[in-house]
Amino acid sequence: MVEPLRIVSYNVRYFGHALKGLASTRTGKRSIARGIASLIPLPHIVCLQEVETSSLRSTLAFRPKSPEETQLESFMAELESAFEELSRPMPYEAFYFRAHANRIGTRAISTMGLAVVVDTTRLHVEHHNALEPHRITHHHVQRFKDRKQARICAHLRVTDRNGRSLHVFNTHLSLPTPFAREFWTGTERMGFGVNQLHEARALASFVRAQSNGEPLVVCGDFNSPPGSPVYRFLTEEAGLTGVQNALGQIRGQPREFPTAGFLSLRMHLDHVFCNGKVRWIDLDGTLPFGDKRSPFHGKSDHVPLIGRFEIDGA
Repeated sequence: MVEPLRIVSYNVRYFGHALKGLASTRTGKRSIARGIASLIPLPHIVCLQEVETSSLRSTLAFRPKSPEETQLESFMAELESAFEELSRPMPYEAFYFRAHANRIGTRAISTMGLAVVVDTTRLHVEHHNALEPHRITHHHVQRFKDRKQARICAHLRVTDRNGRSLHVFNTHLSLPTPFAREFWTGTERMGFGVNQLHEARALASFVRAQSNGEPLVVCGDFNSPPGSPVYRFLTEEAGLTGVQNALGQIRGQPREFPTAGFLSLRMHLDHVFCNGKVRWIDLDGTLPFGDKRSPFHGKSDHVPLIGRFEIDGA
């Protein structure tokens, strides 16, 4: 019998939540690393959003071992230490996907990207686009496009021990643009931005072209709640299945299961999607934002989505 695969999708807020997002900390990396290492069963795939390379924000409160050490490298060192504390071998290899850097002169003030961590004892990575992530950014105002945060989609194609293929997509969509009239006239904003819908279309086109009908999962922070135009496009026109909805964890209402929070505001912004060649078993470990039972409580302004699935034919 083939063991199901377990996946985690998590916006880690560049490991800076302990300082309210002002700067990354060792505590932020260590606590999230311990949370992942404590999961039973261990995840085979971990998709992370808001991971820096190296910048003033990522090093202001945390001194890397060397000027060349990236944030992901220092996080992986903490993850290895977390496994050592538990006397367990660490099975992971990490892939980083650069998105953009905000600079003053030659100094990076902040950077951003995505990461995918893979259990290489269980899965073989056949392909990835870490060297050239696919860009999905929509520039509503062309003259300011160089100032806008780049949005990308990370992609890996992996195979399990039986040779079954799986495509893993990790992304982070933009916030709704304030340059559109609808931003100021509508009552809803998240997931209603014209730029967000453009990015969702670009994402769906890339997913369709790369997967070529094979099993796939799409993870990330979509800055869009269930029921929004972005969510409806992905689940209706693009033909993806919202996993939380399929397993009955949500019923399509935008605020019923918050995955992110800011002050008193609670929002459902994070999702996992799949196609019909992936069969989901459970979402054990996925808890709403603010639930203190989670080992990730208080470690980011988002919560991880965690679930198990089988590849078609497994």
